Amino acid sequence: MNINKLQTFITLTECLNFTEAAERLYCSQPSVSMQIQSIEEDLGVPLFDRIGKKLFLTKQGEYFKPYAEQIINLLHSARDHIRQLEDLSFGTLSFGASNFVGVYLLPMILRDYSKTFPDIKINMNITSSSYLISMLESNKVEFLIISDRVMIDESRFQRKTFYQDELVLIVHPLHPLARKEECTLEDLVNETLIIKPDKSATRKYLEGQFKELGFTAPKYLEISNLEGIKQGVIHELGVSMVSNFAIQQEINNGLLVTVPIKGVKFSRGICYVYHRSKHLSPATKQFITLLDNKYCYSESPIIHSI
Repeated sequence: MNINKLQTFITLTECLNFTEAAERLYCSQPSVSMQIQSIEEDLGVPLFDRIGKKLFLTKQGEYFKPYAEQIINLLHSARDHIRQLEDLSFGTLSFGASNFVGVYLLPMILRDYSKTFPDIKINMNITSSSYLISMLESNKVEFLIISDRVMIDESRFQRKTFYQDELVLIVHPLHPLARKEECTLEDLVNETLIIKPDKSATRKYLEGQFKELGFTAPKYLEISNLEGIKQGVIHELGVSMVSNFAIQQEINNGLLVTVPIKGVKFSRGICYVYHRSKHLSPATKQFITLLDNKYCYSESPIIHSI
């Protein structure tokens, strides 16, 4: 089994059509068929089911695919890393980020990085935490930047917090709470709390903190992204608790108001995550150094009180 055969297998899983796979790979259809047959013979199992004119991955094929992707991606990474040892004007900084991190926290850092290393291509994937973990496992990205509330396998992945993000209560400027210097959780018992769906790491964190503090939000309005949540508050659909970093423009423009909650602070760490056994590329090491130097965060426990 060689790399070309694995690439053929990956391509065929993406299109599930021998003719299209041959076109993508600039080879003949019989060549694709022979390479797939060779892999199946090596593994001793069928990777595709051929039902009529349609092609389907078998269970064995589905299980084998992430391993094939890891091998292909690892080889590409190795080539990039070796060249970057001599020349950081070449290569790609490839990583995944959660929505808040990718949209609000990182653009300024990426600007500084691009000025220092203008020839490094930046590939930032912004998606859900669960999909980010799968991308890291298959080596589609080299590292992640996510909330420390996202569960990871600590035996496989290294995590370091570099930034502490405070979640603050936001309301419309004409909301009664906007006139208060501070409020209590009891002031929110009749409010609609705009929040992400229950699979969100931020949602799980806030609900866990509410439970510890003996508070139960009476009514939720679920919106799946931060921009939608901010617009919901701006249009008086309810109140919300979001990253203080992410609402500065709206605060400065008078569209939102933050209200401190007496005796309570909600914080979450933002961290970078990578394989413990992985050799990070020079491009990635430079980026991580930039993160550490920018925020100079020292990990310590956050105490929530009321």
